[in-house]
Amino acid sequence: MATVQPAPADTHGTSHDRSRGRQAPGPRSARRKRSPYPTWFFIPAGVFYVVLFAIPTAASFYFALTRWNLFDAEFIGLDNFVQFFQEPALVRGFVNTFVYAFLTSGLKVVLGLLLAVLLTSQIVARGYLRSVVFFPVLVSTIGVGIMFEVLLDPFDGLVNTVLGWFGVAGPGWLTDPSLALFSVALVDVWKGVGLATLIYIAGIVTIPQEYYEAARVDGAGPWKNFWNITLPLARPATVTVVLLSLIGGLRSFDLIWVMTRGGPGFSSDVIASVIYKQYQAGFYGLSTAGNVVLFVAIALIVFPLNRWLNRKEIES
Repeated sequence: MATVQPAPADTHGTSHDRSRGRQAPGPRSARRKRSPYPTWFFIPAGVFYVVLFAIPTAASFYFALTRWNLFDAEFIGLDNFVQFFQEPALVRGFVNTFVYAFLTSGLKVVLGLLLAVLLTSQIVARGYLRSVVFFPVLVSTIGVGIMFEVLLDPFDGLVNTVLGWFGVAGPGWLTDPSLALFSVALVDVWKGVGLATLIYIAGIVTIPQEYYEAARVDGAGPWKNFWNITLPLARPATVTVVLLSLIGGLRSFDLIWVMTRGGPGFSSDVIASVIYKQYQAGFYGLSTAGNVVLFVAIALIVFPLNRWLNRKEIES
């Protein structure tokens, strides 16, 4: 009776597999052998960041503690900051900055959202109207300021002339201390609401239409669609608009300077215009301290607000 001999073991293959198993790189060795080539892409951005932001920022913090000019710097500690908050005009500019920033950012959020809802609906000439709303964003801020300075002239301006046709005496939009800051803020909103609208349009068109179709089946009207679908799902766009508008409002200078130069008196001064006036007067250390105050104020507002808004977005 023939017996079946067992097949010889493939010792060569087994040893080869074992050697392959021993030579297979683990995660740590893979990380060790990974090429550093992608890291080089960060170097140009890092150089620009250090040269154009980190070094000037550190220098500003130092020179804010000095009385300096182009040739000399004398260390005086916190005297510039003490003087900054003791000057009534500087404190007025500090307060005006927050009023201006919150007013313009709030109006841009509300108007931008409403215009975006309108311009994403089925209306006639929708593309043309989108272009009209966005056009002021492309115009130079200096040009806008000069144009509205002429239009809002209390005597010969077109706005008050038109109001006079209806028997309404137009106010001094830029010459009345109680109206100057708000007048410039409205011009800022007119110029910047197009960008807010564009961001909201981009957010709204990404909302799946299935949500609206399901709501229509349930009998929901336009208001419920807006409140329960559009507004919550456009939250990322809202976060972007709020942060960009708030930062722009806090650091606004060019439009205010062109239209009112901080006047009449100090009624429409903001931190940036106060800093510029102090620099013109030769108080370089005081103006640098104002820059530091503005930087810290923006950081203390924007960073916590950004974290809070993003946390709310994740929770929702």
